[in-house]
Amino acid sequence: MKLVIVESPTKAKTISQFLKGGFKVESSFGHVRDLPRTKLGVDVDHNFEPQYVIPKKVLARVKELQAVAEKSDEVILATDEDREGEAIAWHLLQVLRLGKFQVAGAVKKIVKTKTKKPYSRIVFHEITERAIEAALNKPRDLDLNLVDAQQARRVLDRLVGYKLSPFLWKKIAKGLSAGRVQSVAVRLIVEREREITVFKPDEYWEIVALLRKLKNESFEARLIKKDNQLIDKLGIKNQVEADQMVKDLQRAGYQVAAIEKKEVRRSPLAPFTTSTLQQEAANRLGFSARQTMRLAQQLYEGVSLGQKAVGLITYMRTDSVNLSGEFLSATAELIIGEFGKNYHQEHQYKTKSKLAQEAHEAVRPTSAGRSPETIKSYLNKQQYQLYDLIWRRALASQMAQAIFDATKIDISANNYLFRANGSAIKFDGFLKLYPLRAKENILPELSDKEILELVRIDHSQHFTQPPARYSEATLVKALEEYGIGRPSTYAPIISVIQDRGYVAKNEQRKFIPTEIGFMVSDILVENFPKIVDLNFTAKMEGDLDEIADGKKQWVPVIREFYDPFALELKEKYLVVKKQPTIEETDRKCPQCGKPVIIRLGRFGKFYACSGFPECRFTEALTQKDNKTGVKCPKCGVGEIIGKRSRKGKVFFACDKWPECDYALWNKPTGEKCPQCGEMLIEAGKTIKCSKKECSFKRANELAKSDE
Repeated sequence: MKLVIVESPTKAKTISQFLKGGFKVESSFGHVRDLPRTKLGVDVDHNFEPQYVIPKKVLARVKELQAVAEKSDEVILATDEDREGEAIAWHLLQVLRLGKFQVAGAVKKIVKTKTKKPYSRIVFHEITERAIEAALNKPRDLDLNLVDAQQARRVLDRLVGYKLSPFLWKKIAKGLSAGRVQSVAVRLIVEREREITVFKPDEYWEIVALLRKLKNESFEARLIKKDNQLIDKLGIKNQVEADQMVKDLQRAGYQVAAIEKKEVRRSPLAPFTTSTLQQEAANRLGFSARQTMRLAQQLYEGVSLGQKAVGLITYMRTDSVNLSGEFLSATAELIIGEFGKNYHQEHQYKTKSKLAQEAHEAVRPTSAGRSPETIKSYLNKQQYQLYDLIWRRALASQMAQAIFDATKIDISANNYLFRANGSAIKFDGFLKLYPLRAKENILPELSDKEILELVRIDHSQHFTQPPARYSEATLVKALEEYGIGRPSTYAPIISVIQDRGYVAKNEQRKFIPTEIGFMVSDILVENFPKIVDLNFTAKMEGDLDEIADGKKQWVPVIREFYDPFALELKEKYLVVKKQPTIEETDRKCPQCGKPVIIRLGRFGKFYACSGFPECRFTEALTQKDNKTGVKCPKCGVGEIIGKRSRKGKVFFACDKWPECDYALWNKPTGEKCPQCGEMLIEAGKTIKCSKKECSFKRANELAKSDE
């Protein structure tokens, strides 16, 4: 019997369907070894040797795998094909006593143990019968360069986290933590918030003429020139200037000065990488990065389509935009058959990454012919939405360009010049399958020197806007552009900085730094600028890529970073003063009578008794703008106020907690439901009942007016 080991039970279940007799497929349930949680676990004096342990939660599973492996004729390691998957395979090799990793100078090798149990390594980027069969026919050795790269990342992150975190405990507050990559992400969000804070808006005005051809539909044209001088965005600075121009223009005659028509082509977008999948799923579907990766994992590992489970997409952690020749052929046949030969156009895409290493293909469906509608009944709503997005994007990437007829019309009005821009779709091409937010603006047919009628002239006031806060989509894009992290790390980075309470999402789902996030970022930027430097972090990712490619050894890379870092940390312990984290108040503790103070903790400021630890009174710090003015419907005494959970999420609860435990995730309106009498709450563009079983809802007029 041959034992095949993968990471997850779902993946094991799907693969077991494809393998006939003579195979047994088991799951390791993820990592089987890791660094210990209770200590550093890295010997900094002996080439940063990791001190791996088998976590208690997987010890029983490891013993089960050891027993099965002992009875097997061969062990086949079939973990994912990225660095983390390669590392899991290597750890399995160790705990199953199949071989031992040895280093002699620059030579790395795996030495078989006395058991001499045969083993092999197979990789595949999709879980289909065809792919598994091909992988079994082409086994390979473990790629120790990939193992080294993953081990280097793990050691590096452990050194930064376990060395810097105690520094934050001593200088700010207990329970804080620092991370090599996560701290850089927090810095981006903090610096963006400061840009917004200091931003000073500039006033400017726009002038738009509504014109029409006689007895024809009207169209808009914007003022662009005066006295042959281009009017830039901030050219009309105030209402006085705008009013004078409008006065002049109301008396002017309008005539077509020039007409320019041209054909504009738009190419389809490349198939998804991990980064672009997370961005598009956030923008189109409202999914978080973590949610997208969880759903993609489910689609990759296999979904039951009646009698059999099958992997619906290729491996989802990738920075490659390649598509296999087999998929390109199947896609061409489908597009030509479904839409016609003129809709097909093969495209080759190049990745922006200098070393696309996580996988060999883009994220695509395993079968071009498996349309979303044919399997909709087997998927839940979110799985269907993500699969539909991936399927459409992959097929559209091999469709013809969209063609637009673009028209530019200049209209003279005495010494002023207006411009109207129009576009109309001539051939939809890939847009038939993957629509974009491209709106048509069809202008009437006009001729040169034609006289136009002025319907009205409008002027409007505007102000320049500060840079936008990061959303999940734009943060992932920024991390990729700066070279921070890799496809497998984007979602964990975003999750960790929220879980630690360093950033939170506002009502528009944009990231804002918390008070503790500001403080942690500032102390790191001031005292450890290299750790949170964008260029340094990107260079370190480049070094890890070179380790994975066999161009660098991992120990010298870690040594180059750690030695100066350790000296700097030792110095900073001596010179950096503890940050003030206590504020006095005029309140008295309701439990012991001692003064109540404001403390700064891991999740921000809170009221606490100055007699701690003898008295453990604490209370949430409520601000005036957190008050809703809504009386608690449960106790009838307290008021509903806005609070933040430990993960930074806003919720609404009675201010008499813990005496009253009434709480809601949505803001209450103060009205009672006309159907059941429960509290009504805001839910975006609707007002609905807070009781799940009640179906009452109506439009939120306030939300509409805000738009």
